[in-house]
Amino acid sequence: YIFYTDWQWTSFVVFSVSQSTMLAVGAVYYMLFTGVPGTATYYATIMTIYTWVAKGAWFALGYPYDFIVVPVWIPSAMLLDLTYWATRRNKHAVIIIGGTLVDLSFPLFNMVNLLLVRDPLEIAFKYPRPTLPAYMTPIEPQVGKFYNSP
Repeated sequence: YIFYTDWQWTSFVVFSVSQSTMLAVGAVYYMLFTGVPGTATYYATIMTIYTWVAKGAWFALGYPYDFIVVPVWIPSAMLLDLTYWATRRNKHAVIIIGGTLVDLSFPLFNMVNLLLVRDPLEIAFKYPRPTLPAYMTPIEPQVGKFYNSP
């Protein structure tokens, strides 16, 4: 159980931070330079299709279909588009408010995704991480080491 929660939580945190940053930075960059309000949703749709393809590739390698969880990009991107539309005159507002909305909403939408993984405990032990976390690394017992010392 500890092994599974470590595996899942590490993946969730790393992917939430990296993917919400990719969405916010990439979409804001495109929106500010193109001036098109729907750019974030378009960007998120492309990334969703890309991750479906990646999921299919892992499935072809013999992993179960729900081993790779496709991120829910689109709702957060829609929030970013709405922010851009509402704060069109102030480019810094879309970066601060839109970025905050994406960074706060993206992990929440993806929490639902993790609930849909079939039998996650079995999956975790069948396909373990290649390295153990530090707190699970075995250490030699130190019993009796100083027994004969003066």
